[in-house]
Amino acid sequence: MMQWFAGGQRCLRVVSTLTALILFNALLGNFALADTGPDVAYRAFPLVGSRVAVWVAAQLHLLFAAFVLAVPLFALIIEFIGYKTGDKRYDKLAYEFVKLLSVSFSFTASFGAALTFLLIILYPKFTTYLMYVFKPTFAPYVILLFLEGIFLYSYYYGWGKFKPKTHLFLGLGLNLVGTSIMLIANAWLTFMTSPGGITESGELISTWAAVKNYTWMPINIHRIIANVCFGGSVAAAYAAFKFLQAKTDEERAHYDWMGYIGNFVAIIAFLPLPFAGYWLAKEIYAFNQTLGVTMMGGAFSWLFIIQAVMIGNLFLSANFYLWLGMGRVEGGEKYQRYVKYLVVVIVTCILIWATPRSLISTAKEMQLMGGAFHPMLGYLGVMSAKNTAVNILILSTFLSFLFYRRCGKEATVSWAKLGNLAQALIMATAACIVLFFGIYGYFVEAAVRIKFSVPQVLSVLTAMISVSAIDYFLFRGARTKPIRWGNMPIISQYTLFFLAVTFTWLMGLMGYVRSGLRLHWHVYGIMPDTSPDAFTPTLGFATQVVSVTVLIFFCFISFIFWLASLSGKQNFDGSTAEH
Repeated sequence: MMQWFAGGQRCLRVVSTLTALILFNALLGNFALADTGPDVAYRAFPLVGSRVAVWVAAQLHLLFAAFVLAVPLFALIIEFIGYKTGDKRYDKLAYEFVKLLSVSFSFTASFGAALTFLLIILYPKFTTYLMYVFKPTFAPYVILLFLEGIFLYSYYYGWGKFKPKTHLFLGLGLNLVGTSIMLIANAWLTFMTSPGGITESGELISTWAAVKNYTWMPINIHRIIANVCFGGSVAAAYAAFKFLQAKTDEERAHYDWMGYIGNFVAIIAFLPLPFAGYWLAKEIYAFNQTLGVTMMGGAFSWLFIIQAVMIGNLFLSANFYLWLGMGRVEGGEKYQRYVKYLVVVIVTCILIWATPRSLISTAKEMQLMGGAFHPMLGYLGVMSAKNTAVNILILSTFLSFLFYRRCGKEATVSWAKLGNLAQALIMATAACIVLFFGIYGYFVEAAVRIKFSVPQVLSVLTAMISVSAIDYFLFRGARTKPIRWGNMPIISQYTLFFLAVTFTWLMGLMGYVRSGLRLHWHVYGIMPDTSPDAFTPTLGFATQVVSVTVLIFFCFISFIFWLASLSGKQNFDGSTAEH
């Protein structure tokens, strides 16, 4: 079975390459022959248009790229834990994750090739300019792609065949090379929004300055964290898929554990993600205030209401999964009684975060309100309220995780009561700091109010780090009760599916924001977009394109799930071909 599976993967890579070549030839036949002049700046794509074609190809490439970057990271961490503890379960779990990578890598390369062909053919002038600016980065990029393939397939097919330290080295090399590829590609991406290293007329001064533009490092950090969230959620969805297919209690226990690990990784990475988003927004404002105003108060302001609703659903669903997980452990009832209070706090924060500053109202409604802002809800639509709500939401989710981690554990250290009191005081102090600056923000100027987000964020981060440190020592050597893995209601697995789809949809939506900020510019302030598509897509149209792209992505991911499951099926003689 394993030989068949490996052969199928090779066939798939050949088919992917041939498909890309056929697409390239078809595009040449449809477009290049029609417009062969050297000064052609744009060519039209049939039916959907050039922008939508590039949009879909780029989004699919980025989604698969995010997956193949994130999964090796936590697979390596899990494998290392197994190596240090000697627990074979971790090795098996890491291999289960890595099984998803091989085919995903082929899809990533195929969509990357398709995107390159589309850009060269449909936007030749713009693509030529990017090549002019970033020419020195192309050779390292290609070399890194080859190295990624070597490390990936050596890591995957060498499982159980190399010495543990050698195999861990291959995993480390895979992660370093993959991250380097992302850093180079992010430079091309961010240059379009915040160009650097060029003159006002677009002449190149320094390629390194073009790489190290205002938004390059914030995007790097934001994408690394977001990729881990996304990769963890998709891996957890795969575990849910296998859980629902399981025939025995042993299989259900294994895939319940796998789903928990994937979701745990996603949640841990998700908690600091809003802070990385704030840093990115800050750098956008620092580069150009017009871009910042457009993002938060202009054409995209209502999109952030949708973002708030979706992120709120992510937080609520992640908490819901943790609350269900308390039922796995004897003694979880001790903490389940606090769930009703957490629900009230979390839902209240989500409602505040999703409250718009201004309402779409008729003239009569505006007259009754006394203006564009609601006399009561208007106070909840400003950044003071929203920053406060987000930080309290993060603290509440962290508290849910803390409760889950304590289920079935009894501290044995002599200072247990003092440790619990210290944790409670730290959490309460952080909440008070967040609330104080949130309320005080209504009484100061906007320039001062913006700076209040810093102490709010720092207080939450400090609380999470210090409470986690205390908790680690508090429950080291604690008396524990066994976890009944597999004892989860079916709705918990559909919650994992929901989290994966919502993460993916949110990534696509925020990609639209980042790209749309440029309005009618290919490179902001340098190269204008004079094509027929030189307008900002409406929010309704953008959500339709993103939704179709997410649907296509999950069709491919479902195929990958099915293909990966074949490698672990039994042979006719009853033996397995797992490795």
